[in-house]
Amino acid sequence: MYYVYMVKCADDTLYTGIATELDRRIEEHNASDKGAKYTRVRRPVELVYSETYPDRSSASKREYEIKKRMTRAEKLALIH
Repeated sequence: MYYVYMVKCADDTLYTGIATELDRRIEEHNASDKGAKYTRVRRPVELVYSETYPDRSSASKREYEIKKRMTRAEKLALIH
């Protein structure tokens, strides 16, 4: 199982990613060098949204849709 997730960074920006272990990934974003370079300088991050997918391919396609095709307003609407 794969998760597509969004976190809200300390500077109020949104970051979207995929993971197999969501709790571990959020912890990496907040406390490890394994977190994305984008979030490392914008800590702490807070999980605000997630979806589950059965395989990496479908999760990656959804991540791409959210990252590249959705506006910030659309992302905020998805969260709420």
